[in-house]
Amino acid sequence: MDSQVLADQVFTEILEELETHPEANFCLDGQTSILDEYVNTHPENLDRIRELVKDERLFVGPWYTQTDALIPDAESILRNLYIGITEANKKYGKAMMIGYLPDTFGFNAQMPMLLNQAGIDSILFWRGTNFDTQVSSPYFRWNSLGNDEVIAANFPFGYFTGQIGLDAKEKMDSFISDRYDPNIKFLHEHGNNNDVLMPSGIDQMNIVHNIAETVKKINAQSSFETKISTYQEFVDVLRTKDLPGYSGELRLPTYSRIHRTIGSVRQSIKKQNFKIEQKILKRVEPLMVIAESAGIKVGKGMLTLLWKKLLESQAHDSLGGSVSDNVAEDIMHRFKEANELADGIENLIKKKIGDSLKLGDNELLLFNTTPQSFDGFKKVSIMARSKNIKFDNVEYQSVKVEKHYPMRKHVLKMTEKGREYFDEPEYFSLICKIKVQLKPLGYTIIKFHDVPAKSEEVANNTDNYIATNDLKFEFTNGKINFVNGDEVILDFISLLDSGNDGDTYDYSPIQGEKESVLPFTECRVIHEDEVFEKLIVSGEEFLPETLESRLSGKRDKKFAYQLVISLNKISQEFSFKVIFNNNIESHRLRLRINPNNEILGIKAGIQGGIINVTNKKVDEDWQDKFDERPVNIYNFDKLLNVNGRNNSFSFFPKGLKEFEFDNRYLYLTLLATTGQLGKPNLAWRPGRASGDTTNEGHIMMPTPMAQEKGNWKFTIGMKLNKIDAVHSLLSREINGAFDQSVSYQKQTLNLFINRLDNKIWPTEVSSQIPRSLSLVAVDHDVVVSSLYPSRENEKYLIRILNDSDEMLDVANKINSEIERVDLFENKLNQGTKIMPHTFATFKLRNMINF
Repeated sequence: MDSQVLADQVFTEILEELETHPEANFCLDGQTSILDEYVNTHPENLDRIRELVKDERLFVGPWYTQTDALIPDAESILRNLYIGITEANKKYGKAMMIGYLPDTFGFNAQMPMLLNQAGIDSILFWRGTNFDTQVSSPYFRWNSLGNDEVIAANFPFGYFTGQIGLDAKEKMDSFISDRYDPNIKFLHEHGNNNDVLMPSGIDQMNIVHNIAETVKKINAQSSFETKISTYQEFVDVLRTKDLPGYSGELRLPTYSRIHRTIGSVRQSIKKQNFKIEQKILKRVEPLMVIAESAGIKVGKGMLTLLWKKLLESQAHDSLGGSVSDNVAEDIMHRFKEANELADGIENLIKKKIGDSLKLGDNELLLFNTTPQSFDGFKKVSIMARSKNIKFDNVEYQSVKVEKHYPMRKHVLKMTEKGREYFDEPEYFSLICKIKVQLKPLGYTIIKFHDVPAKSEEVANNTDNYIATNDLKFEFTNGKINFVNGDEVILDFISLLDSGNDGDTYDYSPIQGEKESVLPFTECRVIHEDEVFEKLIVSGEEFLPETLESRLSGKRDKKFAYQLVISLNKISQEFSFKVIFNNNIESHRLRLRINPNNEILGIKAGIQGGIINVTNKKVDEDWQDKFDERPVNIYNFDKLLNVNGRNNSFSFFPKGLKEFEFDNRYLYLTLLATTGQLGKPNLAWRPGRASGDTTNEGHIMMPTPMAQEKGNWKFTIGMKLNKIDAVHSLLSREINGAFDQSVSYQKQTLNLFINRLDNKIWPTEVSSQIPRSLSLVAVDHDVVVSSLYPSRENEKYLIRILNDSDEMLDVANKINSEIERVDLFENKLNQGTKIMPHTFATFKLRNMINF
């Protein structure tokens, strides 16, 4: 709430200054959420704000919150723009249509494409450039992986390049000679720029009073002419110039820090963010489309509220984790609210559809929330009197008891006679894996019934491997080996530990310490049935409990860990689950994967595409060239594809965001823990502390929550591909890897399995809907990014990614009439052909009258 208190004073002063000084203008941080908070407490100032926006003296948007550009889903970035621009236009009259991200910690290579989706063709930013190795000028044309482009204006010395505070006004001579003019000279010389941008501002800074008089004094002493302008006017000047071009990510810490290892800090925040993103995109939004077809109305404002709760935690410092524990608690609380909203919407829809279908006690309502047919396994939960059940018309089933609820005596029941007591029989919570074929985007009903009890099979045995056809994982001599036909890869996957002398911005290695391999010592195999097997390896090791213990060479705490390798023999897919209770402070845990001692290529998923990743040599004199060591540690989104000597492996980690590789190994960071917000003089980040904790008047700030104590589970899917698989194939596999199982059983045994079931009363008038439903079918060679309700009733949107080098025509790939629209649902006359490496959005009519 501190930000609201600060904004209350700053924003009020801004309005007063702009109204009394017509030559002045002000840009409000690029995000509308903070202005919304101000207007909520000052509704009397809304008309004043709208008038200043109309006169192009006050600029708001285009973001709802100032997004991180490397960790959120591409859809999160697009919805951030959609909500920010839509609400700025509606509330304040106009959004600033510039991709203004003044403090974000680097940018993915598809940022130009994502901005173009919102009709934005320019970006202003601070971090990530290098004028020697990337582009020669701070002003350039930034190209995406395809044909999208934005005009980019970089302020390499920050949004405070020309900061005019009280000290600058009082000591104008030294301000101009030591800071202002040298910065202008640098910007001029790099690209021979005669027009340069000098932003004046910093976090929570008041508006410059009497800017015209101040500029007059600057011009009297400066070697250069300064004029008051706006960001939009400067971008318009750049449009007239012959600018150099650049394509790729922007993550070099040349003129400012990028925090290249922030991708594993406060992993709990990143995991929660990923979980909620997937819940919205894979469950809630398509369920709302299905619900509308069934006559069930869920307010679309609820979906906007859900996205806002998530986006409020996706600002670069929040999602990065470089915050105090107090702020981290606020972030986790917003995640809690978002989770409850998402679960509540899903519960409401499933319950209402179940009521309309008059679902029986022995019926399971199973959804397909994708617009493509499904043939595979769904994991569902069933509450049943018997632990022995059989599903009708499924190709295969596996039923396991998750929990036994024993008989309860003297249970109260309200009847027509009043209060009665009875003995409640036992029942079971069952986890079932069923192989099914589902039609696209809809639901079906699967019945189940009790069957005679069967003898319990012995699940554990003395085997040391799991296998199918030519593929095998085995545990031998303390190592996990992978066999693919005649090729044996020794020590395929390992768990590594190292100390972390860093902070909530960056990991920092401890001088002289080598990353250690944690030993696996025990193994067991569980043959669940003829399809599913698990190889479980475990180990324990004494590690230093604290950073002080590590620095003094003590190993004083036992750390136990487990790796579960699961096999589905039908799909021939493996997955890994790393499980441990983190009782160690200030350390980093990573998985090391060995594609047979040779890595020939790495592909990484990013927001809206896939890139090839290559390491760059780090010179010994890097401190002379960079603000931090430009380590070859990268962010990614959902996919890592590794080409080895004879194999290509695709990995699909759930919620992990950071990796590294060398000539032999791939390293996946699980977490990096720390106890300090910001520390000075790190091994890879010399000098001042990030977070300003060593600035004059500041204090060091402990962050015990960032030690991430407690139980952890990390899940990573794995699939084998052909060597150098094309990007479009890998993008399709991402969708399959993160498919969700969505089902519903009407509860009579336990009314709290679905949290809102006992609060949602049946309606007297229910829809007459079919027992099975399929709304649309999209070909499997099409990559669907999202499917969600239109702002128009009885319509919905599908966003498609063409992640190939060729034009994609979807005219005959969707079995419904489609209309090409932009992010804001404005009609586009671009037909059904999608340019390479870009998104296209289509509007479809929902099936209402059956």
